[in-house]
Order: sequence, then C-alpha cells, then structure tokens
Amino acid sequence: MEVKEKTGRAQASIKPSGSYVGNPGPDAGIKPRAKSDRPIDAGVDIGHVHLRAADLEKIRAFYVGILGFDVMVELPGALFLAAGGYHHTLGFNTWESNGGTPPPPGTTGLYHVAIRYPTRAALGDALRRLRDAAWPIDGFNDHGTHEAIYLRDSEENGLELCWDRPPEEWARDAEGHLTFANRRLDLAGLLRAGLDEEGG
Repeated sequence: MEVKEKTGRAQASIKPSGSYVGNPGPDAGIKPRAKSDRPIDAGVDIGHVHLRAADLEKIRAFYVGILGFDVMVELPGALFLAAGGYHHTLGFNTWESNGGTPPPPGTTGLYHVAIRYPTRAALGDALRRLRDAAWPIDGFNDHGTHEAIYLRDSEENGLELCWDRPPEEWARDAEGHLTFANRRLDLAGLLRAGLDEEGG
C-alpha cells in the first residue's frame, strides 16, 4: 500500500469515551507560544463533531462496521456515534445534504477530525481494521507528541486516527514550547501492538 507522508497540522481531538485523562494543565510545564489574556478553563476540550453527510448507510458501514463505533442515537436522517457509552462524539445528518458531494479543493472548512485512541494498542487495532477492510490510507506520521494515521471516510472527510504519548514525553525547546516531529511511523510495531490488544 503506497502512502504519502504528511506534516503536522492542528486538529480537533475526538476521543473514544471513557479514555480521556484530561489536558496536561500548568503542572506539565508546557508553555503556550501565545497565551490568551483571558484564558478559559484548562479542562475545556472538543466534545463532539457533527458533519453533514450524503449517505448514512455508507457512514454506518465505515464508522460502525470498520472502526467499531456504537450507534447511540438514530433519528430520521441522522446518526450519533460514540464509544464507551458517551452520548456522542460524532454526529452525521443528511437534513440539508442528502446525496450531496464533498466540497471542491480550494475551499475553506474542516481539514480533518482527529479520533484519539486511549492506548497505542488500540490505535494498532484500528490500523489492522483498516488493513483488513483494504481501506485507503493517505499517510502515517510520528509527530513526537502523538502517532497518527491519515485517511478519508466514505464521504471524503479527512480523518486522523491518533494516540497521544504521555505529556512528559512531548518534545520541547529550551523555553518549554512544544515542538512537532515529522518522523516515519513504526507501522510494524503499531500492528504488533494491535495484536497484543487482542492477546494474539
């Protein structure tokens, strides 16, 4: 499978429910490049992403059938998905987009959604699921702070499946600012970790 490497981009993190351990907070010693004059609570994060869809059955086949999310709520023209019993981390509806097409290149909007896995083994399992389904992969990267798999869903929405290293392992410069790496991901090790998750 031929892949292309991608560099680091900012992302919204969507986490399988029950796995979140909180933002590192000030005790981690990570200094922002620019700090707000009125910072919000350090526990604020992204609760869910809700996307317009063209075909909910294709959405279900990918997110439920391949990635393994549960359907938490189903309404006419809408699906709400999560892991671990949360109300939803991903929502999809066809209320204004049934049969629609993805936005053309050169337009603004969502670059990708990051789905964060609680362990490296869980991310390895996700990679095995994609491999078993022969799902196309756009790229892989080890950013130092996290390991990432890049792909697109059935409707060309950009996705990043990722696992965060512990904050104390995140690379920083001499002033304590985060730095991103652009290293080749150890795919063989990641797949082995996925096997370990199943006890195989």
